[in-house]
Amino acid sequence: MEYENKLVLAPMVRVGTLPFRLLAAQYGADITYGEEIIDHKLVKCERRFNEIIGSTDFVEKGTQSVVFSTCNEEKDRVVCQLGTSDAVRALKAAQLVCNDVAAVDINMGCPKSFSVSGGMGAALLTKPEVIHDILTTLKRNLSIPVTCKIRLLKSPNDTVELARRIEKTGVSAVAVHGRKVPDRPRDPAKWNEIADVVSALSIPVIANGDVFEYNDFKRIKSATGASSVMVARGALWNASVFSPEGKVSCEEVKREYIRKCILWDNDVKSTKHTLKEIIMHYSCLELPEGKAVIKSESLADLARLYGEEDYYQFVNKTRISADGHR
Repeated sequence: MEYENKLVLAPMVRVGTLPFRLLAAQYGADITYGEEIIDHKLVKCERRFNEIIGSTDFVEKGTQSVVFSTCNEEKDRVVCQLGTSDAVRALKAAQLVCNDVAAVDINMGCPKSFSVSGGMGAALLTKPEVIHDILTTLKRNLSIPVTCKIRLLKSPNDTVELARRIEKTGVSAVAVHGRKVPDRPRDPAKWNEIADVVSALSIPVIANGDVFEYNDFKRIKSATGASSVMVARGALWNASVFSPEGKVSCEEVKREYIRKCILWDNDVKSTKHTLKEIIMHYSCLELPEGKAVIKSESLADLARLYGEEDYYQFVNKTRISADGHR
């Protein structure tokens, strides 16, 4: 995995599933992060190959729920992001997936209470010894790149000092979200403080924050000097933000997303969540489309809603036919 001049899909909870990652890659994303997976959950999983759809699934033994899913098509660019607060547990989780992903990333930026209360995410920013333990343990024992994603600390000097300590662990790159823990999405990202980190390090830095158009990739790289650029909300609202030819219509993106969810048999709740996030950005859920998505109970319902019923039937007939020939 290389980290120079890459366009990167950020990790997004309940959004960064296999269909959405493949959607972003189709439009031009070079590296695609999965949603954060908590190590406690991943270590309870077993690896299974789904012969019907061709995916590699990590299935929780008790609940039989799919915790993480990937496929050969994305093997050279997908990053498994772990939520962890313990080096031994992080390694156990990483070893389970390391042969099926391009890199493992440790989440050190999530400010949500479920992460912080467990000593994960942004809680790690104030625990440099734990960070060192986790990253060095992974680096020693994995053959794939290890990276991490951080937020800005209270002062630029504090952020630079932490980033330097992270660099010494031997990680391949560090992603920096240009906001502090108390900042909200509406607060402007501090590109100048990302630039401070870039100046202090020799490893690649991935800049993240306030990238909404294709031109913003060039703007943030120029402003920060970062090696690569990561985008979250801009990609959620329209995954074709990665396309150098310019964005396609949101309606087209939603239909393409539905097709990928059908092809990879994505969980309907997960599919609806992403659709609702997109709809809420452009309008509201009280309008007919939003109400119809909320009422949908299956991928077949969503296929009908977005005019992809023929595709849904084609995919299912193909699966039935293939299954019958085994």
